[in-house]
Amino acid sequence: MLAMKTNEGHRGAAQFPRFWALAYDHARLTENERLQQIRHGLSWTWVESARDTFRINTSDFVALFNISLSTYERKKKADQPLDVVTSERLDRLAAVALLAESVFEDKDAATQWLERPNEALGGQTPLSLCDTEIGANQVRRVLHALEWGGVA
Repeated sequence: MLAMKTNEGHRGAAQFPRFWALAYDHARLTENERLQQIRHGLSWTWVESARDTFRINTSDFVALFNISLSTYERKKKADQPLDVVTSERLDRLAAVALLAESVFEDKDAATQWLERPNEALGGQTPLSLCDTEIGANQVRRVLHALEWGGVA
């Protein structure tokens, strides 16, 4: 599994409001509208904003988003939408991030929690588990446990 290494020091989510704005706008859509956007392909700006917000390193970038750096750069340069797999992963990450923000009632706290290894998740970072639906479900269970007074 991914380790999701981050840079030393904390860079607050307030410095990267674009990811949160994209996530909030996306969450306002119906499931059918989200599905249409995923199938059409989300903008490359989603990848950039998530990478900056969560300080994702190069090797984890490829694994989490299922996109090579060269493909990402090509999409960015041509202003082309992302493929379905990458778009779905970003949709999933946005939903989990918004749940974390709701539980912690703070974007910075949610960002930090998603970036740090978690014992309840086998020492993996919640962010790294968002590469699959099963992993994201594990993260959601831990967040719900925290929200309902459990320990995680």
